[in-house]
Amino acid sequence: MPALDKETQEHVTHEAATAFVETLPVRIRQALEKQAQTIDYPIEAVLEMAIAGYLDDDAISFNDCNPKLD
Repeated sequence: MPALDKETQEHVTHEAATAFVETLPVRIRQALEKQAQTIDYPIEAVLEMAIAGYLDDDAISFNDCNPKLD
């Protein structure tokens, strides 16, 4: 596996987010895209916020996400 650069280790890339979102059911994809447009954020940021917020209620991004793994 190739080494990941710092940005890839810290955040979802645009290419990865786009590829993932394209595999989601249409209604989920449309909701993420609408949210990205509404808040004027790139899709990768919206996806990252959704995942981080699911894992840690106080997280805004992967940088401050501290999931509780019991």
